[in-house]
Amino acid sequence: MSNEKKLYRSTTDRWIAGVCGGLGEYFGIDPLIVRLIFFLLFWFGGGGVLIYLILWIIMPEAPADVGASSSSEPPPV
Repeated sequence: MSNEKKLYRSTTDRWIAGVCGGLGEYFGIDPLIVRLIFFLLFWFGGGGVLIYLILWIIMPEAPADVGASSSSEPPPV
């Protein structure tokens, strides 16, 4: 088993495509902060939308087993 971190779009913490949730999980920060950064980039230059769309295309969606261990729910019995 490898402890290597991989960047995926979140399947559990998503508003549109899971990009911000995936970035938040990868960097260990609250996804709300990432969403705020994208919002500010959108309003101050318009680059946030373009960056979000590019990341949506290139970031793979997380497999079913990724992120299950980091959820706040206990594992099924």
